Amino acid sequence: MAIPGIESVLQKLGGVASQAAGSIMGATSAGASSVSKTGGFAAELEASLKRVSASQNGAEAQARAFEMGEPGVALNDVMVDLQKANVGFQMSLQVRNRLVSAYTTVMNMQV
Repeated sequence: MAIPGIESVLQKLGGVASQAAGSIMGATSAGASSVSKTGGFAAELEASLKRVSASQNGAEAQARAFEMGEPGVALNDVMVDLQKANVGFQMSLQVRNRLVSAYTTVMNMQV
């Protein structure tokens, strides 16, 4: 089962990877400082994981607030936020699986 958002994320990751590759190629002639200025793929991946984590933490906090009976917290909002957090987690899991698969393929290439 494919999630429609995964394809767009993979396209973005491909674009970031090509930018990082361009930065690395430029870094060999201009020095390694160009990669650290742009942030690169690792920074994007880290920011994405932080957003997913924040979404999960927010959904759990809202669920706890609903369980405690706090006013203004509706069940439908809690369920929607929990599903959003779940979709974000599943998307990041699929991205990780694709990255591991790509890494395995590259490592198995013969020189």
